Amino acid sequence: MEVKASLNHLRMSPQKVRLVLDVIRKSTVDAALDQLQFMPKLAAVSVAKLIKSAAANAADLYEISRDNLYIKEIRSDEGVMLKRWAPKAHGRATAIRKRGCHISLTLAEIKDGGIREKKKVEAAEPVKLEKLAKEGEKAAAKTADGKETKLRSQAEAGSKGFTARTFRRKSG
Repeated sequence: MEVKASLNHLRMSPQKVRLVLDVIRKSTVDAALDQLQFMPKLAAVSVAKLIKSAAANAADLYEISRDNLYIKEIRSDEGVMLKRWAPKAHGRATAIRKRGCHISLTLAEIKDGGIREKKKVEAAEPVKLEKLAKEGEKAAAKTADGKETKLRSQAEAGSKGFTARTFRRKSG
């Protein structure tokens, strides 16, 4: 069983990220996280976050223990490059390329546990705004003391209230 995860649009050079990835390639998840914890590279934080996310997905969706996972494949590909300009002498400008990258990760099981099916997460029924509006109107009509209608009429008249005092003048 393989679990895939990716981190897109990381604002860091792929070459700098590859220095971190080469250290943890083909290691177990726990060993990789221990290694990344003490690595003095900025990319180590993002890579560790990606590995934790993939391991949590494997445990949650496929019920694979974290001890049974290793990094089968991890790579850093070139992403979007932001192009900026820096002024130079004699009215010239030099291009600055702010590089980005995409990190792809594949975790696999050390001891094969067979084919597992992904858990199906059932979403709740979507809430319709028309239905909420009708329920709100019914609740307002049921109030017997009439305080809610009085507050609405003051807000509509604009005689009192924060917004009426703040926005009473025309800008111009």
